[in-house]
Amino acid sequence: MAELLEISKLSNSSPSFRYLNSPTALARIPIFISVPNSRAQNAKSRKFIKPRRSATCCNQTAVENEALSVNSIRVSRNRRVFFLDVNPLCYKGSTPNLLSFAHWISLFFSQVSLDDPVIAVIDGEKGNEYRRKLLPSYKANRRKMLHRFPSVEKSPVTSVERSHKLVIDLLNKCNVPVVKIEGHEADDVVATLVHQILPKGYRAVIASPDKDFKQLISEDVQMVIPLPELNRWSFYTLKHYIAQNTCDPQSDLSLRCILGDEIDGVPGIQHFAPGFGRKTALKLLKKHGSLENLLSAASVRSVGKQYAQEALTKYADFLRKNYEVLSLKRDVDIQIEEKWLSKRDERNDSVILSSFVDFLSKPRDLKWQNKSHLNGLKAVT
Repeated sequence: MAELLEISKLSNSSPSFRYLNSPTALARIPIFISVPNSRAQNAKSRKFIKPRRSATCCNQTAVENEALSVNSIRVSRNRRVFFLDVNPLCYKGSTPNLLSFAHWISLFFSQVSLDDPVIAVIDGEKGNEYRRKLLPSYKANRRKMLHRFPSVEKSPVTSVERSHKLVIDLLNKCNVPVVKIEGHEADDVVATLVHQILPKGYRAVIASPDKDFKQLISEDVQMVIPLPELNRWSFYTLKHYIAQNTCDPQSDLSLRCILGDEIDGVPGIQHFAPGFGRKTALKLLKKHGSLENLLSAASVRSVGKQYAQEALTKYADFLRKNYEVLSLKRDVDIQIEEKWLSKRDERNDSVILSSFVDFLSKPRDLKWQNKSHLNGLKAVT
């Protein structure tokens, strides 16, 4: 797939646009990739981890040779790659707020990711269309919120785009590549990229408050979640999930398909069978492992009480549709690039973020006309 990608080089202020040609697709899928332009990052070279030396000199050479011959999976096993879900951080509660974004990014860089590689992902235009065709109520209550970025007298969509450009510019200056693919939600892009780095031996950390990512949690995939009430980020691991839900993350998706998700506009089976609640769903999933196994068993024999049996057989198609809506894709047509996995140069973070906050705090014309600002930050029209 790599040979199908073409990326134009960036100037200091301009993002690059590229097209990815899928061998199986008839249409060209537009992909927006914004890559940082960093002298320090270009100057970096990869380094082998030094092997631990043995106490006896006789086998020291053997240890070194063994360490140098270890493949990249073992060498990089302890390296983390952070995936930053940008859109939720641009809100304070339900209100769009770029100062809130700056606050959480500052904490994230200084206390969480440090110099580990960070890949930021933004929702693409019409990213929800696929799921809305399956389920028209999907995220229906969020549609108005998406257009409530700082108001201008023209199209609210233009306002969203302008805000995104400011965010992308900030992230690029902090040496963070930004990925945005038309027709795909950020969740699916993150799931696809996580799926690609795990065989390389990296551990993935998803920075997001979105519960959809819990279905990806494993020994090598964690989340780090912003906690406004504590004003800090908090890691959420496999142990946390099992302690909280008393089930494996592999069952998380199946559980949400049965119970539904009111925030995302996905109805649960309790709307049709009021007695079918969380306790019943967990009991059945612990026994059968997954939604599909449960539905297959229910189609040939009794799996529980009569109300549960009737609900599972009568609304099997409904539950399978929920599964298709809520499951994250891992086949988005994007390929991770090795340069995105390099250590991030964080030395100028504080200066860049301070300039960004100063820029947002100053009163400015609602037209957001281009004005020079310290460190090159601009209000982009």
